[in-house]
Amino acid sequence: MMDIAEVSRVSGLPASTLRFYEERGLIKSIGRRGLRRLFDSDIIERLSLIALARYSGFSLAEIGDIFSLSTIPLIDRQKLTEKADELDQKIRQLTAMRDGLHHAAKCKAPRHIDCPTFQRLVKIAGKAQSRKKLQIRTSDGDTIKP
Repeated sequence: MMDIAEVSRVSGLPASTLRFYEERGLIKSIGRRGLRRLFDSDIIERLSLIALARYSGFSLAEIGDIFSLSTIPLIDRQKLTEKADELDQKIRQLTAMRDGLHHAAKCKAPRHIDCPTFQRLVKIAGKAQSRKKLQIRTSDGDTIKP
């Protein structure tokens, strides 16, 4: 067993995040030692799985659907495939933007706005914004427009 301070130290997550994850049903304490929550030793592995899912772009709500409070996560392979496809699309978009920005930085046009490649980037961003595809995802999975 590990208390919340130990879990925080080992995982690198603040205790407030651990309490928040418990409130969201992502992790579960097994009791208390005084005022401190106690966790099974497998909590670090579970937190690592949550970190992987967050890093992959899953929202906390999606992670909650994937990782029930059972000891063995029931990972929907279709959801993994869908998220991988989303990442592929995002990689293509970011690669195109990166290449365009590199070009605009080196472009011989006197002003960026005179560069045809930079103009295409501006148009792409404008179209994406008007279609609501250019979005920012918050850490809890909510989406906001810039």
